[in-house]
Amino acid sequence: MNITSLRPKFIKYTEPIASFFARLGVTPNQVSALALLFGFLCALAFSQRYFLAGGLLLFVSAVLDLVDGSVARKNHTESKFGAVFDWVADKYVDAAVILGVGLSGIPIVSHLMNLPEMADFGIVGLALIGSLINTFIKPVTYAEIGYTERIAGKIEDPLEGVGFFGRPETILVLVLGGVTGYIWVSILLIAVCTNISAIQRLFYLYRQYS
Repeated sequence: MNITSLRPKFIKYTEPIASFFARLGVTPNQVSALALLFGFLCALAFSQRYFLAGGLLLFVSAVLDLVDGSVARKNHTESKFGAVFDWVADKYVDAAVILGVGLSGIPIVSHLMNLPEMADFGIVGLALIGSLINTFIKPVTYAEIGYTERIAGKIEDPLEGVGFFGRPETILVLVLGGVTGYIWVSILLIAVCTNISAIQRLFYLYRQYS
């Protein structure tokens, strides 16, 4: 899958929103905080089984996550803290949204295989672990291998095109699952695909740097 390469095209469509925030004097960190807020609202909606509303809230959060960097460039307010805050906010959103689905109590695999409900919590746990580890590999790579060069405010690293299922795919699958009502399929896909993608990235790093 890997739709990370399409990020510049998506950002182009969000430029009017970024210009609007820039004219209002909204800071990039405030936009990131708004993305975090909408992510938490999505998690709350998912936990109450309002999956359509949750999917729409997560879509807004994802759009705002694309906008904050554009606002920083327009206002010339890029900062290292802003980059860190953006990473942390993204991971809080991912974790909260997946946990929100888990707290909803919706069956994921138990109804398919006649398994106890604990199996569903296990799938949610795998989705959560895979989502976090698949992204966590990147800052570890920056720190241990030493990638510091920035292009358009983003650190360039060897993992940018490696791994078929990253955060963009995770968010897209969750939004589609919420809107269509098949959120259990989304969690199952995330549990499988993020962990395979993490292994793919580790194998790539092993071949390059072992």
